[in-house]
Amino acid sequence: QVQPVESGGGLVQPGGSLRLSCTASGVTLGHYAIGWFRQAPGKEREGVSCINFNGGITEYAESVKGRFTISRDNAKNTVDLQMNSLEPDDTAIYYCATGARCSRWFVAREYDYWGQGTQVTVSS
Repeated sequence: QVQPVESGGGLVQPGGSLRLSCTASGVTLGHYAIGWFRQAPGKEREGVSCINFNGGITEYAESVKGRFTISRDNAKNTVDLQMNSLEPDDTAIYYCATGARCSRWFVAREYDYWGQGTQVTVSS
């Protein structure tokens, strides 16, 4: 069973940065596209970013373009989401998930395995 695990969440002031990581034990993440989603209280889960298996394709939601950067290191079995210039609206639980490709990256049902999530809170 593939079980992604997120880390790196926390409390940060507006304008600050956080780096989230997604990893998994016992499975090679390099076989999968990885998507990052987030869900704020009272809102639907929304796609944030996706990276294909070798890092050659990346996708971003309009709301995070220019602020977030997704990357992967298949040798270390990790996918990171660098989040800069954070805003209060970025507050949410962030999830990583495995998928086959990034072609419909913003559709949650395109992903097979999901992590438990990590909380990101942007507040002064």
